[in-house]
Amino acid sequence: MNRAINNTTTKKRPLDGVRIIEIGQLIAGPFAGCMLGYFGAEVIKIEPPEGDAIRNWRVVENGTSLWWRSIGRNKKSITLDLKQAEGQQIARQLMDSADVVIENFRPGVMESWGLGPDVLKQTNPRLIYARISGYGQTGPYATKPGFASVCEGMSGFRYVNGFPDQAPVRPNLSIGDTISGIHAALGIALALLERNNSGEGQVVDVALYESMFNLMEAVVPEFSGAGVIREPSGTTVTGIVPTNTYRCKNGKYVVIGGNGDSIFQRLMNVAGHPEMATDPRMANNAGRVEHELEIDNALAAWCMSKNADDILQLLEQARVPAGPIYNVKDMFADPHFVARGMFEQVEINGKPLQLPAIAPRLAQTPGATDWPGGDIGSHTQEILQTLLNFTPEHIEHLKASGVI
Repeated sequence: MNRAINNTTTKKRPLDGVRIIEIGQLIAGPFAGCMLGYFGAEVIKIEPPEGDAIRNWRVVENGTSLWWRSIGRNKKSITLDLKQAEGQQIARQLMDSADVVIENFRPGVMESWGLGPDVLKQTNPRLIYARISGYGQTGPYATKPGFASVCEGMSGFRYVNGFPDQAPVRPNLSIGDTISGIHAALGIALALLERNNSGEGQVVDVALYESMFNLMEAVVPEFSGAGVIREPSGTTVTGIVPTNTYRCKNGKYVVIGGNGDSIFQRLMNVAGHPEMATDPRMANNAGRVEHELEIDNALAAWCMSKNADDILQLLEQARVPAGPIYNVKDMFADPHFVARGMFEQVEINGKPLQLPAIAPRLAQTPGATDWPGGDIGSHTQEILQTLLNFTPEHIEHLKASGVI
């Protein structure tokens, strides 16, 4: 049986006793369910009979993607054909027993199955109904297809992410989905808190483009108040100097953040430019912005004269914030990642597999991986029998008709 290894967490978790029906697919909804299940919620994932598509994405081992083992952790999988009336009725019964529903279909799909929030509220007024879509449930774009790549562009994020006069850069991750999943988990937690006072549930409406829009810092007030449009700035951050990525002698890169006034002085002294450390033109950030090119050229030349480890050692001794650019192999070798418990080991078909721990870290009620993402429908019979009191004969009928 697939299981977590060395999971000694016995403390109460903040979402113990909360039942979630996750009817999402791919990344955004399932990541929200993954986070909430990690912190104690009972997550029942409804999948189509063929399973969530992410089970077959990227690196696949023994017929199941390794990604699924992570995003499907701590979830009970039940299969339902929601195109059939019996499948819709079973889903309705499960949602009537739940505290939370998470879905990330195109607006209107859940309503077409008779599973929209207005219908469910009639029989379960305490239900919190979290909806994740590209553009939200209202507005002129609500019915548009909303993949993360498209919504990241509309949010303003892609515009500033890249180099001047080049096509905007996409990170090699679907961060619009993941950030939206985090927003959904936050919205659900807030709605659970509010329900303690009102006794009623509510709809949590999460849009991918709005979740990324939330990351845009001062972009809006700078445009509104001063007409300034934040432009792409490569590896730097507009208006903050110095903060950049530099190539070193051995081909590796380091990130240096020396934008505090006293930090800048220490940085330029250790970099062999004491005259810049005491230059009154560069004594504050406004002045350093005016002389950004001069400062960056000096730091780039210094970094190219030494290997990355030597640069980082010198900067650590000078108390200047700096660090390497890691790939995942580097993370596994780093003692800090290990000491902080950022990798949790599970067992898949008798073989160990590392999954990422999920932040934030709670001292008294920590989360944990209880089991990795399991096989399609591995909990269908258990859920139908124990939660809905279906008889073995009824379950056999559902199998024969393709409902499960």
